Order: sequence, then structure tokens, then C-alpha cells
Amino acid sequence: MRSQIFCLFFLVFLAQFVVLFGRSLPSPGRTLLQTTGNNPNSTCPLDFDILRRLAKGAKAPKLDTNSECQYIRQGLRLILSDYLRRTNFFLPPIEAADSCANGYQSLIREFSADVDIRRTCGFDTSWISQDCMGIITRSEFESNVSQTALRDVVSACNRSLVNSSPCASCTVSLTGLQASYVTRPSAGNVSRCSEYLSIYAGAFANQFGPGDKGTAECLFSLDFEKSNSGNKHKKIVIPVVVTICGLILVLGLFGFWYIRRKRKRNLRRTWKSQINSGLSSSALESIRANTNLIKFTLDEIKMSTNNFSRDNIIGRGGYGNVYKGVLPDGSEVALKRFKNCSAAGDASFTHEVEVIASIRHVNLVALRGYCVATTSFEGHQRIIVCDLIKNGSLYEHLFGTSENKLSWPIRQKIALGTAKGLAYLHYGAQPAIIHRDIKASNILIDENFEPKVADFGLAKFTPEGMTHLSTRVAGTMGYVAPEYALYGQLTERSDVYSFGVLLLELLSGKKAIMAVNDGQPTLVTDWAWSLVKKGRPLDVIEDNMPELGTPDVLEKYVLIAVLCSHPQLYARPTMEQVVKMLDTDIAVPSIPERPIPLTADLDDIHKSTSSSRLSTSSGYQLYSFGKEMQEEAIQEDARNSLDR
Repeated sequence: MRSQIFCLFFLVFLAQFVVLFGRSLPSPGRTLLQTTGNNPNSTCPLDFDILRRLAKGAKAPKLDTNSECQYIRQGLRLILSDYLRRTNFFLPPIEAADSCANGYQSLIREFSADVDIRRTCGFDTSWISQDCMGIITRSEFESNVSQTALRDVVSACNRSLVNSSPCASCTVSLTGLQASYVTRPSAGNVSRCSEYLSIYAGAFANQFGPGDKGTAECLFSLDFEKSNSGNKHKKIVIPVVVTICGLILVLGLFGFWYIRRKRKRNLRRTWKSQINSGLSSSALESIRANTNLIKFTLDEIKMSTNNFSRDNIIGRGGYGNVYKGVLPDGSEVALKRFKNCSAAGDASFTHEVEVIASIRHVNLVALRGYCVATTSFEGHQRIIVCDLIKNGSLYEHLFGTSENKLSWPIRQKIALGTAKGLAYLHYGAQPAIIHRDIKASNILIDENFEPKVADFGLAKFTPEGMTHLSTRVAGTMGYVAPEYALYGQLTERSDVYSFGVLLLELLSGKKAIMAVNDGQPTLVTDWAWSLVKKGRPLDVIEDNMPELGTPDVLEKYVLIAVLCSHPQLYARPTMEQVVKMLDTDIAVPSIPERPIPLTADLDDIHKSTSSSRLSTSSGYQLYSFGKEMQEEAIQEDARNSLDR
């Protein structure tokens, strides 16, 4: 009897324990936020010192409120990455949410006293413990992604990410992991889920961890630029620098005078020898031997252009003028006459003509011949003869006086043809050619509206095995890629950026640098990105475009243009990939978060720009622009409307 009573009490106790314990466990699909109480007195387990150490001594960038809030969000992701590395948990417990928010607020006020993360940035305490798809631990995350993609991330990211090339490899590998994770139908909050990628990569894929400067800059877009030394050091350094500069200036003036005097003597000798020799340069003669180009005489060129008549000028640029000419056989040609020429440039001119003459493509303007001549009256002449494209340039069709807008099928044809021409330059020509000046005025349109990429005056040839060239910046304002404008880093993807700007012009009918409502100049890339971010890509398309395509195709072209013109080099596709996306049903990959270059004053940059060369002496400043939910963008628009 006693044993039966004991068993009965034991069963009742066990049942109550199961009920109570079952209530304390999260059910599938429930977040930690739903299952625990909120205790404001709980200690926050996050280590804010990791961000404090990175930011120590850094210059605070001058940013608007929205940009500053994006930095704050990125900083929190870095701190969560450190927490994951230490505990294998993505998120702190919800009972510590208030404590963590207060601790983070204290850290932010050390650098910006006016920013309140709740009031200024709309920061919700629950964000700190808001999970994705119910995933809270490292093991849960790893079981929900492709193991192959995970190994690729570890292989690509497990090294120093200070330089752009390792960072590019790491971030590209994350896109492969993203495809197996956040694009699943059950992904829920995609924006929050995408943050797990960089948080995980900083914690486990990279051996240095999120506290490393390169990891913070690459995975979390946090660039901590150190401030200058104190005033005590300045007082010592400035007099020394002034003295050294004075000595260098004196020596430089003397050297300049001596070199100039010596150069004048050499030029006189060269001039006399050229006139007497009648242009018999072995380098120039090699053009005829290595190509099928015709070598025209200066008299033939003068006759075809009516002695370089102003009435025959059909184009102007920093290099010189383009003339319309008629050859003796009656064919019409375009003649590009270079100004400020010298005999010393014959070797590079020969190389350019030989390489460009060897390329043949339906979407590239073909060379017919050349002329090199020297006379005592006209000096040194260098002229390239090309086929004449009679239907004008894309710039004239988009922004000229004609009231007839290009139809959508024609714009598609121009976009695809231009992409194919550039892909051939990058991957079909040997060596590869980087155009450097892709813009609407350099895309010529023939009678069948087939585009022809023209003007190779700034083209660069990439030696085999070279990933990028360091070169003086050249190009046209609004089309130049940020990494090229800022650092002189030239790659094929610099052309991809220019193509993205060109494609946006083609789709929107707006120029690369456009004026917004308040009259301030804005880049068409920033304008288009803001619309795509708000979920309104079709607003990029020009109004009243004839024979408009389907919304799906139009949206795809807009996304391709925004992806090509992404400020970060690694995010842009190759021109071969662009051709496939334009010409097939291949989907456009997701667009990474977009750091946007801030231009202090476009007028100042215009003043420091000479002809086609872009100077950035006033500098750009990069900041992180986070991926926001469409609902947040709509709410922001509503708030702005109320403010107005």
C-alpha cells in the first residue's frame, strides 16, 4: 500500500515538472524574445570594449544623421560577431536587452554626444535579441546552410582582409553562402538574416576575428582612420617640413632650369633630323608591316577634309578634333586629329594603332588607316582614320534636340551591343584592353541602330597576369569608378562601372550628373539606387518611352545597371556575366550593401578637373549604407512629407 501511494505522488510530481519545463522551452519557430522575461537589471554579456579599442584615436567623420545611424548598426553587428565567437550564440538573452542597449548608448556618446540611438536612429531595444528563422546558436546556423559554401567562405576569408583583393574574395564567397540561406522561402526577415553572414564570418571564418582592423573594414564597412598627432608634435614637425620644402623648391627650380635648357637643345637636334629624314622611323614603319592599315599622306588627309575645314568638324575632345572626310574612292570616313603631338610619342602611338587594328568586332568602330607627318609649318601630326558612323552618337539621341525618343527594343539592342563590344575588349582581345572612357558620346549608332564603341584615345592594355594597373586617372566626370578616381586602381571592372552609368542613362533618359529638385547636382547612380532600395525600380524608366517592355524585363535591366555601377569593385559583375544576364533568363544576383562616396562640393571638383582628367584633391569619404527594409523606406518618405 505504501509503495502504491509513493508511486502515485511521484507520477503527479513528474507530470507537473513536465508541464512547467515544457512551458519554459521555446517551441519551433519561436524566438528567444517570445520565451523569456525582460529584466532591466540583468548584466549585458556583450563586450563593447572591442569597438572602443578599434575606434580609439580615430577621426569622427562628418556624416548626416542617416549615415551615422548606419555606422551605429554596423558597429553593433561587429560586437555581436565578437559575442558569437566567445559564446557560440548569435544574440544575448532578451532579459539583458535593455542593459545592452544602455551600454551601447554609453559607448556611442563617447564619440558623438548628440546621438541617441533610440530617438535619433529609431533603435528598438529588442533588435539586440531579434533572431532570424529561429536560429540562435552557431550549430543551428551551420545546419541551415550549404556545407560546401561554408567551406568556401572559410577558405576565402581566413586571412588578413586589410587589402582590397582578399576582401573581395571573402565577400564574393559570402554571396554563395547567402544563396543557400537567406533566399529560402522560409527565410522570414531577409534583412536580419543577411546580417548573420558577416557576423558568422567575422567570428569563425576569419582567424583574426572581428577585433581586427581589416576584418572590421571588410565585413562591417567600418573604416577607422587615425587622427593626426598632437599639437606638441606639430610644433616640432612644421618648421622642419617648411625648411625641407624650401630646400627642395630651390633645388627643383635649378633642376627645372637645367633640364629645360638641355631639352631645348635636344629638340632642336631632333627637329632638324626629322625634317631631313622625312619621317623614316622604324617604329612607325612597323605599323604597315604588322597590320593591314593604309598609311595616308598628309596631302591625302588635307584633300579629304578640305584642308581641315571647320565645316567638316563633327566632334571635339581633349585630344583634338574629329573631321568628316571623303576618300578618293568616294567612301566617307572620320579622321581623329591629335593635338599637342611630339615625336617622342611615336612608340606609344605605334603600339596603340597596332593593337587596336588587330581587333575586329561588329560593336567596335573599325580603323582604316593612319597618318604620321612632320612639316616645318604644321609640326608633328598624328591622325587616325576610322569608318564614318552617320547616325550620330547615343548622347545625341538621348539628350539632343530630337523629340523622337528611342523605343525600348532599340535601347535593348544598344545596351546588349555595347556590352558585347566591351566583353570582347576585356576577354577577346590579346592583350586585354580597358577602354577607360565609356560614355554616351563615345557610343556611335549606325543606320540599323547597332552600337559601335568608339574613341580608344585613353585605352590601356593589360599585360598578361596583371590584375590591375596603377595609373594616372583619366576619364569623364560621372562615369569614373570610385576606386579608379580615388586610388588610380584600374581594372576591367572600371569599364563595368562606366557601363552601369551608361545603362542608367539609356534607361532613364537622365545624364550621369543630374539636377534634383533643389538644383543640387546628383549622380544618376545614387538616384537610381535610392529608388531600388525603396522597392521602386520601375521609377527609373524614362516616362513615355515608346514600345515599353514588360515590367519584369525593365526591372531586370535596372537591377543590372545598379549592380554594374556599385561603388565597391568586388560587387560588380564581369562584362561576360553582364552579356549573359542581358541576353538570357539568368537572374540578377542580390545587390550587396552600398557604401556611397560623399562629394564635399561638386563645383570644387569641376574646378580641379582639366579636360578629361578627374582630380579628387578635395577628396571623397566613404560611408556604409545599410540594406533597409522596404517598409522602413516608406515610413521615412512619410516622415519627410510631414516635415515639408
